[in-house]
Amino acid sequence: MRSAFGQEFDVPPGYLNTPSIGIPPVVVADAVAESVHRWRTGADRPPLFDEHVVAARAAFGELVGMPAERVAIGSSASQLVAVVAASLPKGSRVLVARGEFTSVSFPFAAQGHTVVEVGLDELVSAAGGYDLVAVSTVQSADGRIADLDGLRATGVPVMLDVTQSLGWYPLDVGWADWVVAAGYKWLLSPRGASWLACSPEALARAVPIAANWYAGEDRWTTVYDLPLRLASDARALDTSPVWLSHVGAAVALPWLASLDQAAVRAHNTGLADAVLIGLGREPEGSAIIAVDRPGAHERLVKAGVAAGLRAGKVRLGFHLYNTAEDVELVLEALG
Repeated sequence: MRSAFGQEFDVPPGYLNTPSIGIPPVVVADAVAESVHRWRTGADRPPLFDEHVVAARAAFGELVGMPAERVAIGSSASQLVAVVAASLPKGSRVLVARGEFTSVSFPFAAQGHTVVEVGLDELVSAAGGYDLVAVSTVQSADGRIADLDGLRATGVPVMLDVTQSLGWYPLDVGWADWVVAAGYKWLLSPRGASWLACSPEALARAVPIAANWYAGEDRWTTVYDLPLRLASDARALDTSPVWLSHVGAAVALPWLASLDQAAVRAHNTGLADAVLIGLGREPEGSAIIAVDRPGAHERLVKAGVAAGLRAGKVRLGFHLYNTAEDVELVLEALG
């Protein structure tokens, strides 16, 4: 058991795979376990989960710098990116980073938009002439960080996927047209909860491609019959929540939002940079790093380090529950 930032984590030494799946604080796992017990004993009713959805929605808005009424819920990042793609005029031109996670790029291609890839460091200079720039704030494969200030200055509409940054990288992205994230990585929530924050202009043109009863103005009176009567705010884009996921998110996200975001970033990037320095590389200031050494993955697995393999390299991610012990494991394994 490890203690970090006021919470307990039942995480083993060497767990550096948060970019794939985050480990929840004990209180989050306990809340979900309690909900499972209520489920198995018939003690829950659907409306009882609404308070969890409300709490997680508000905390997500706080983390990205947007009010709760401009935040929609979903079950995965790509499902919410599809809302963005469907809301663009037919044949729009969308600029993405080469090597971008396909949950960002595929929904636009699937809608028949023209999707162009350029290097991450070329996004700002290439943005002119496009209808939207869609990019992850932190790249999944190697932890590179997008130039958010530069993108904002272009004046081109922007969609940010903050799945690999929110929870460790301080963000104030209320200026963005769309901000999407899945909760099961750095937000330490069960898989099945995701969020989409919208600017007022983006919300006005959003297409509720999965319109359903839960998106109703009064959801408990929109379970049957026409006419269409969706919520007047971002809830119009909601899909019916994955209940247990939001039970966990309602504990995890408010706690994360209460933390000193600069301290969280310093903790995470300090550990990641310590590995890079130990390997003779320059620090990068990201919680996600990629290591390209012969046999690295096998040596790390043998040492008990949990890591990912992405784009032919070993990917390591350092979060709140990681310590100098994890750094030492990596450096000893890689010699």
